[in-house]
Formats: sequence, C-alpha cells, structure tokens
Amino acid sequence: MSGKIELLNTTLAAAKAADRAALIAYLPAGFPTVDGGIEAVKAVIAGGADIVEVGLPHSDPVLDGPVIQTADDIALRGGVRIADVMRTVREAYEATGVPILVMTYWNPIDRYGVERFTAELAEAGGAGCILPDLPVQESALWREHAEKHGLATVFVVAPSSQDARLATITAAGSGFVYAASLMGVTGTRASVGAQAQNLVERTRATTDTPVCVGLGVSDAAQAAEVAGFADGVIVGSAFVKAMLDAPDEAAGLAAVRSLAGELAEGVRKR
Repeated sequence: MSGKIELLNTTLAAAKAADRAALIAYLPAGFPTVDGGIEAVKAVIAGGADIVEVGLPHSDPVLDGPVIQTADDIALRGGVRIADVMRTVREAYEATGVPILVMTYWNPIDRYGVERFTAELAEAGGAGCILPDLPVQESALWREHAEKHGLATVFVVAPSSQDARLATITAAGSGFVYAASLMGVTGTRASVGAQAQNLVERTRATTDTPVCVGLGVSDAAQAAEVAGFADGVIVGSAFVKAMLDAPDEAAGLAAVRSLAGELAEGVRKR
C-alpha cells in the first residue's frame, strides 16, 4: 500500500482554492491512552481539522514545551510503542479519510529501521512525517524510502534560517514546509508575531510547496492572523492543554472538538 502524500497535497490545494488556510492539528499518540488518543484525533477532525499530526512520544524532546512534554510523559508511562502510533494513524485515517502525518524525532526511527518505519506508516494510510531534528544533509536514506512508499517529508524552518539554508531545506522536503513562528519550544503564546510572516515570505521565495506555521497559535483570532499569510495553521499545545485540563476523557474530547471548530472558523476569517 502506498502512503497518502497525494491526499495531503490535494487537501492543501483544496484549502487554497477555497481562499483559506488549512487547519492542522497536533496530538500525541497514547494520550491520555492509546484508545483515547485515537478518539481525540477523530474529535479534532470532526471539529474541522483538515490534517492531523500524530506525535510519537519521546523521552528527550528538543522542540516540545511543557504542555506536550506532560502529555508525552503520560503516554510513555502508559507504555506507548511505535505499533500504537501506527494503529492511531490507521484507525484515524480509516475513520475519517483525512491526511494523517507522524511528527517524530529521528532517534526512534533510526532505532526502529527506516525501511520498516516507512513501510508500516504507508501501510497504515499515513501521509508522511515531520522530522524536526533530522538535518537535511543527513536525510537521503529517509527521503529515498519515504518517496518509495508515497510519504511526504516535512522539514522545519526557523526565523534563524538563512535564505540559502531555506532553499536547501525546501528543495529536499515535500508535502509542506513547517515554519516555526519563533525561536523556542512549543506552547501557546499571547502573540505569534511578525517573525512568522517574514519567515513565510522568505520561505515562499524558495519554493512552491505550501508553507504552514506552527508554535504559539491557540485561539481563533491568532488562527485568523496566521491564515492571512500562511497556507496552513498548525495548533498543538492548545489541543493538548484542553485535554489535560478536562475533568475526564469525555469532557476532553468535547473540548478539543469545540476548539477545532473555533480554529476552523478562524482560518476562514483571514
């Protein structure tokens, strides 16, 4: 079975044709449980998310702030494994038909085996991978297998990335470019800032691949602001916080569905 990179591409193109940005939601696998995590992914899609990133929980994250770290810790203590991540992708995709990517640090893939990981992700109906800590110059093996299995390779660019570096990164990636709106770790912020718009403009000068912005977006107003200059708005910590703050799982699912609805409205009001 081939991966769903084409589904990802057509989903982003459809949002652009509708003159809006895509809403991309992030949730970690195995949080609050494996089954609960699968239901949470379905809930954000039911609320209006166009694309979902499923996080592979990691014990030593470099990009994730305290909210996502807390969720990852819960998932890891619950015994989450790569097989559970693949199950989350499979069941969410089969239930919704929406593009599902995995966001992961490189070490778990390296230990698992690149061929095995890409083959299983494609078989599960995955659309690709976001790899925040894999240097482009060390990514040839990954890209070879990802391409073979029909998976997107999404790299992260940051405000500190020089123009020549941006061109190198965007030439190697596919699906979309993940533009980190500011230097630092994930988390909701009062303002997403002008840095993000400048980064999107500089990135767009190097590629026709959609540029999606993450890190800091937490409400409809911020989603609308970012949707004014980006092809996609990525929201993670706000969804995870909604689950963490809920008194029980049912309330958490209702909260993330509701938040997805508000954010989906936001990306349409740019």
